Amino acid sequence: MQVKDILRIDFLLLLSAITLTVFGILFIYSSGLSSTGTQGSTEYFKQIIWGAIGVLLALGIAMIDYRRFHNLSLYLYLGTLGLLIYTCIFGHTVNGARAWIGIGNFGIQPSEFAKITTILFLARYLDSSKRKADSFIRFLVACLIGFIPMAIVLIQPDFGTSLVFIPILLMMTFIAGVSVKYIIFLMAFIGLTALFMVLPLWQDYIFKNALPSLMMITNLRFIGIITLALTLIGLLALVGFLLYKKGYFFWIVYGVGIIIFSLGASYLSHRVLKDYQLMRLIVFLDPNVDPRGAGWNIIQSITAIGSGGFLGKGYLEGTHSHYRFLPQQSTDFIFSIFSEEWGFMGGLLVFCLFLLISLRLVRIMKTAADSFGVYMVAGLSAMYSFHFLINVGMTMGIMPITGIPLLFMSYGGSAVISAMSGIGLALSVYIRRFIR
Repeated sequence: MQVKDILRIDFLLLLSAITLTVFGILFIYSSGLSSTGTQGSTEYFKQIIWGAIGVLLALGIAMIDYRRFHNLSLYLYLGTLGLLIYTCIFGHTVNGARAWIGIGNFGIQPSEFAKITTILFLARYLDSSKRKADSFIRFLVACLIGFIPMAIVLIQPDFGTSLVFIPILLMMTFIAGVSVKYIIFLMAFIGLTALFMVLPLWQDYIFKNALPSLMMITNLRFIGIITLALTLIGLLALVGFLLYKKGYFFWIVYGVGIIIFSLGASYLSHRVLKDYQLMRLIVFLDPNVDPRGAGWNIIQSITAIGSGGFLGKGYLEGTHSHYRFLPQQSTDFIFSIFSEEWGFMGGLLVFCLFLLISLRLVRIMKTAADSFGVYMVAGLSAMYSFHFLINVGMTMGIMPITGIPLLFMSYGGSAVISAMSGIGLALSVYIRRFIR
């Protein structure tokens, strides 16, 4: 890379990421202050180091031709899978998840880097298969690539991080031209599974009255009977489609498949998810079910954001953080502290910066020199957008608490460095947009 190429960097994208990182450092410092004004945490200092490393890494990656990662992607993907498996067995447990490995105070969270390596390998597969495989096979293999790390992360268990692989998969397969009916199938399956999973919780904890139709969703015998009946219907429709090639037979199989898989997945979710994870769903529906327990975080977060008003209370003047009303205020709830001290206008600024990142990534996708670059940036765009929407929605009470950090701003070295690595990859694609 020549010196003149540095001038072709997308400075708006880079500066947006750096600005958000600086905001994060400022409010991690604020979150460490006590009610007496003393600083009781060194998290802000560590975040400065990680942020600096992240920026340097982004610039370093930008100087490398992103196409070199095409052949390396398989080894990077397999390497992070190995780290994830190692973490499940020998990792350190933090906040209920065995998601960390390291020595002493130094540790990394491999799942953060797995998102980047999965994007790289999935982009490689979608690029190499665009003329060789049919749409269904491409989607099936793409799901396999995305769901393997997702399943390992779920075993840790880190439910929030595992969810990030879904929008990455959906966005990349859509941009790669996979048939929309397969993408809609997966989206409908996820949505219906979530509905079947939440309804019994709503019945037990909020409605507080037994509804037979909902009780059947968690009854193994009923699920078995309905699955058997739907399977027979689906098989008959499949035979009809193979014999007569009628479209309505296909759509019967399509709809039956969504219902069968959703029922099975929702039943398994109630058996696999931990009690505290299910409780997060319950308090999302109504935080006042457990106002001093699982609902405390959401209630205090909404109160903190609302108390900031239009312009906020002023930097270092927040009461919720300094009086420790919000647990994990430097990580999951950093936006709550930010909004309390800088108000609606500060929150709007964060919204605008993330929107700018998304728009710049869309521009990079449109100008990329090859499909590998397009697919890779599409996955990065999905990752940043999903983190933002879920984390900020969580702090506002319109999304369930999942433990997903606000990229660039939340405390954590692995999240900052992996997010900046993604920015570096996008910059590399942009710099070489004229080189084919």
